[in-house]
Amino acid sequence: MTASDNSTATPHPQRRSLLAAAAALPFAPLAGGAWAQGSDKPEKEEVRIGFIPLTDCASVVMASVLGFDKKYGIKIIPTKEASWAGVRDKLVNGELDMAHVLYGLIYGVHLGVAGPKKDMAVLMTLNRNGQAITLSKKLAEAGAVDGASLAKAMAKDKREYTFAQTFPTGTHAMWLYYWLAAHGVNPLKDAKVITVPPPQMVANMRVGNMDGYCVGEPWGHRAIIDGIGITATTTQDIWPEHPEKVLGTTGEFAKKYPNTARAVIMAVLEASRWIDASLSNKNKMAETIADKAYVNTGVDAINQRILGRYQNGLGKTWDDPRHMKFFDDGSVNFPYLSDGMWFLTQHKRWGLIKDHPDYVGVAKAINQTALYSQAASALKISVPKDPMRSSKLLDGVVWDGRDPAKYVDSFKVKV
Repeated sequence: MTASDNSTATPHPQRRSLLAAAAALPFAPLAGGAWAQGSDKPEKEEVRIGFIPLTDCASVVMASVLGFDKKYGIKIIPTKEASWAGVRDKLVNGELDMAHVLYGLIYGVHLGVAGPKKDMAVLMTLNRNGQAITLSKKLAEAGAVDGASLAKAMAKDKREYTFAQTFPTGTHAMWLYYWLAAHGVNPLKDAKVITVPPPQMVANMRVGNMDGYCVGEPWGHRAIIDGIGITATTTQDIWPEHPEKVLGTTGEFAKKYPNTARAVIMAVLEASRWIDASLSNKNKMAETIADKAYVNTGVDAINQRILGRYQNGLGKTWDDPRHMKFFDDGSVNFPYLSDGMWFLTQHKRWGLIKDHPDYVGVAKAINQTALYSQAASALKISVPKDPMRSSKLLDGVVWDGRDPAKYVDSFKVKV
């Protein structure tokens, strides 16, 4: 990475039309009500938010580019980071105020299993769906094009298989492990797993460093464009409507600057709503974040999958209604306790934590449901009554958060 790669991202001069579009949207002031010392004025007006070059950083970037932050008395400074480990370190030491970040990274740091132990907070969910597992063209040519055929290929051709994820406790590791295990492959015993930063996935596969990887877009589609990999599955096929990135910060920041946290949530919610509002907005978002200051890739690597237009690199194309969404009438963004708890169950399943934690207690400490609900309500965005929800994953097992220890212990493939 060069120094400029890790610098503050500034809006491109050609974004004036986007700014004008944002200005035309109705103004939604902070709700009346004394939230802190009789004032809802943000305690900290400049907020540095780290992001990794991925499509799902879009709501944070667009909140800044479109000026939604100014409506709420703050200035969001998006800062481009090189790796999730770098994001973690800068969150923990205070160089970043918040980050577009992996759900499981926040939980891992809170428990001290993903670096230094520090109380952490999830302010909102930024997006759902939209990640993918890529297999190398070499594997595909040998017949491994999905989970079942990969398991057969691995059983037939005994060698060391290497798969990459982006952070040990992160979402991509958990999607990869869950998918492999559902097809009878123990990811930690039957394969070698390495950690690679998202923007480096394609280059590493090109030189043969891995057989497959799980990462966020556009780095799944990029492998297809470059002719080096195929999409074996999408993460929405693993867990339909799954939570993905979150807006994360430290517990200390959330407690010290609650008005600032609410202001950021509101600005990002507005940007999320703007992205999902129209095809035109999605295309404008793709053009914006493809810029060198953000994701640094061709618009063609971004703009198909955000519309649900998929191809697997082997001639199959399909329209996926469960493509990446940022808002969907607000249903994307609530930080469900059960979502956070699911990552804890997988951390336990794969030996990242040794004992069953207080699943509900940890989730309540991290997920800032009250802060989020206040911000969403001020924007007249509906908030679910129940902080738990039920989901059925690809193996038919239902997760509802009711008995997490029993859920973990029921898996046949685990550490």
